Amino acid sequence: MTDLADRHADTDLEFDAYRAELTGYCYRMLGSPFEAEDAVQETHLRAWRNRHRFDPDRGAWKTWLYAIATNVCLDMLRGAKRRARAMDMGPASEGGGPDFGRPLSEDHWVLPVADQQVLSGGQDPAAVVEVRESVRLAFIAALQWLPPRQRSILVLRDVLNWSAQEVAQLLDTSPTAVNSALQRARMTIDDRLPEPSTEAFDPSDDRQRELLEEYVSAFESHDIPRLVSLLREDAINSMPPFPWWVRGRDVIGRLFDTGDGCRGDRLVPTIANGAPAFGQYKQVDGRHRPFGLVVLGVVDGQIVESTTFLGVERLFPCFGLPSALGESERT
Repeated sequence: MTDLADRHADTDLEFDAYRAELTGYCYRMLGSPFEAEDAVQETHLRAWRNRHRFDPDRGAWKTWLYAIATNVCLDMLRGAKRRARAMDMGPASEGGGPDFGRPLSEDHWVLPVADQQVLSGGQDPAAVVEVRESVRLAFIAALQWLPPRQRSILVLRDVLNWSAQEVAQLLDTSPTAVNSALQRARMTIDDRLPEPSTEAFDPSDDRQRELLEEYVSAFESHDIPRLVSLLREDAINSMPPFPWWVRGRDVIGRLFDTGDGCRGDRLVPTIANGAPAFGQYKQVDGRHRPFGLVVLGVVDGQIVESTTFLGVERLFPCFGLPSALGESERT
């Protein structure tokens, strides 16, 4: 019994060393942090149950874990809906009218992930930037257009820098087939990714930090002209789970200025998908209660995209955001 417990503990420790990067891999495959966590747990379970089958002479432990994780994700993707963003579902709302449409279920949406779920401790700054670049919302949404095996090939080759031979061994195919699928996947991604791409967030960048401080100040003081001045002219705004979205800073400004809009709301900073994000809180019964997770896209010192994810009961805990703000709490 002791030997079995020791082997179980060793497997757990070896698995935990790869948990964050496996979560990132599964998230890119599945487009949901909740499904990614489920996939990683299932990978862990299968690895432990089949640990006696691992042969170090045939490949590394890491490769074996990725093979299991890939099979888990491919199983989960059979018959699944393609997750998307509002911009993938239809044209922008004309004039930003108040009809948001019918909210769609969670499985329709690419959902945000907290950076701490996909970043390993002790990573150097350059590696952190690379990870943040590869989990941007636009990139995750573009990946969802790929067939699952193509998706895994592109992530393994272009994001995780595996060789064609390594991927071929994992997927039980040939390097030629891997390279052919990779070229098709790259063409699809190039067609689906917006240009210019949003920047990965760097907290040490003074220009980005000043922009976000100005955004919070304008938002919380309900200074609409100042808030609009921070947006690029063609900025877009969306609010999942509603398929509604709008384009243009003037339209967005009018929305913020409708009725009370976001007057009195407060923001708590976090990072989602390698981008600046905020927990948004509305005042209810003397306290500020969770309203949405706001994820921003920034290019060249301007905000080009704002996505406010509602349904925060599950999302806020993932980001370590408080369930309410008291009057004495500050951002």
